Amino acid sequence: MTADAMPAPEGLIEPHAALLRQPADDQRLYKVMQTEHLVSSIAESYLHFNRVDRYRDFDTADSHDGAQLPADREVNAVVGFERTPDFTAAHYYDQCRARTYACCFALENDEHLWQTYGSGGRHGRVAVVFDFAWLRQHLNAQLAPGAKLDWQGVVCRQIFSINYGIVDYVDWDEHRLNAEYLPNPILYSYTKAKRFRAEHELRITLSAIGMGKLAIGAQVMQDLPHSLHMAFDFPAALAEGGIISFDLGPDCDEAWLETELAKFGIERR
Repeated sequence: MTADAMPAPEGLIEPHAALLRQPADDQRLYKVMQTEHLVSSIAESYLHFNRVDRYRDFDTADSHDGAQLPADREVNAVVGFERTPDFTAAHYYDQCRARTYACCFALENDEHLWQTYGSGGRHGRVAVVFDFAWLRQHLNAQLAPGAKLDWQGVVCRQIFSINYGIVDYVDWDEHRLNAEYLPNPILYSYTKAKRFRAEHELRITLSAIGMGKLAIGAQVMQDLPHSLHMAFDFPAALAEGGIISFDLGPDCDEAWLETELAKFGIERR
């Protein structure tokens, strides 16, 4: 770290909750995935977060996820910062996007969910059903003040803020968020085109500051990884009611899944 460098601010717990639509505490969340991915997540104790500008895991994924709205970009591109006028609001929002990760869930267990997600595995699909209030409390507790970030084996300041919210679906080409003032960048990660409204999505985001460069020691990080893992104990979640059930898809290899779950002392509910 150079002499004029400043530590990145520590992440906060739900700093933008008032800006985002929140579900009821008793809301159930549904996450459909390949059964192999579920077993891997249990074995390695993680929830998977994708960088929002890197969704490429299925054909209909939103390539504009987390991006500035087209109608906003023209204004954003001409608003510069006082000390760095060549660095515009558009640059800032793009950099925020590249430092934001999402873990996505559905609010409804419907046909669209099963048709769209989790295909391509050898053993079919399964939906993990979460209790929202428990999940929120559990993840927030991990990021309490003093939490540290394990970055490829290096213990670092925890720089990611966590937020929860229901996605808003808008007219992508016409809608504006900056009609009156420049919006908080988190809003772009919770705004998608109307054509995705069948997703009924609730997402959890981890986002770092969009200003400056990030570094570990003297090493400047040119690009953050395409995904992050957040620690998550599946057996504990089942025991405490955080996971309500594993719902099998029509193509799920039930015998294979139950054999794998038994290795972790888990009986499918």
